[in-house]
Amino acid sequence: MFLLAGSAIVLACVMGGYVLSGGHLYVLWQPFEGLIIAGAAAGSFITANRKTVLSQALKAVMSLLKGERFGKSAYLELLGLLYTVFKLAKSKGALALEQHVEKPDDSDLFKRFPTFHKDKAAVTFLCDYLRLLTLGTDNHHEMETLMDEEIETHHAEQSAVVGALQSTADGMPALGIVAAVLGVIHTMGSITEPPEVLGHLIGGALVGTFLGVLLAYGFVGPIGASVKARNEAELRYYFCIKAGLLAYMQGYAPAIAVEFARKALTSDVRPTFYEVEEAVGKLAPA
Repeated sequence: MFLLAGSAIVLACVMGGYVLSGGHLYVLWQPFEGLIIAGAAAGSFITANRKTVLSQALKAVMSLLKGERFGKSAYLELLGLLYTVFKLAKSKGALALEQHVEKPDDSDLFKRFPTFHKDKAAVTFLCDYLRLLTLGTDNHHEMETLMDEEIETHHAEQSAVVGALQSTADGMPALGIVAAVLGVIHTMGSITEPPEVLGHLIGGALVGTFLGVLLAYGFVGPIGASVKARNEAELRYYFCIKAGLLAYMQGYAPAIAVEFARKALTSDVRPTFYEVEEAVGKLAPA
């Protein structure tokens, strides 16, 4: 939603300001200049990046058309899940988690928390560490190190996508110059034409520079920055799980471990203590 709104504002202000100053929009219609810039940018993007980065970049950009995946309600649900898991392990032992960990898709416990259950990466992350608990792992320092390494790897994968988008944005002004130079070369072949014809050709060539700069700083660059911000916000989901698990491993009661997890959240998505208490109170026993 914000992607479309922001892009619309950029276009409206740039084109509106141009028209209000006396410019003519038809002069900016230079499809071949756009083809040169967009085609060269797409080709260089494909050349510079691995297949996984290409597919992840497409998914990341498309995800911007949707709302934030992890809002306050999603975190409230996650905290409820963690409480239920910890309560089950506390009352029936860690082995009671085994059936849910080994077959999370069929787990009645996880199905009660649909936002979490739909996120396969988060389900895998939680189940991997719950499995270690069922196997008898009790060293929270080693567990924390392992979690940090996995989260760092996940962040590095996301950063590769952001870096690819930013590199493309950085190169677009130069590609705009390439398009402009080609337009000038074409104009020189018509040097004997009257001034009005030459003026039109030169104006068309300069549109290449304009498009390159506009696409770089008005669209591709901001999209890369938006993907980065979205990725960093979503990493907080994993930090929340990590904080809760580590607190539980250190012997805290389920309610206290969930409070550790709640404190790992940023203020814009963090439920209050009483909201968590009310949500947890409504949960049926596992």
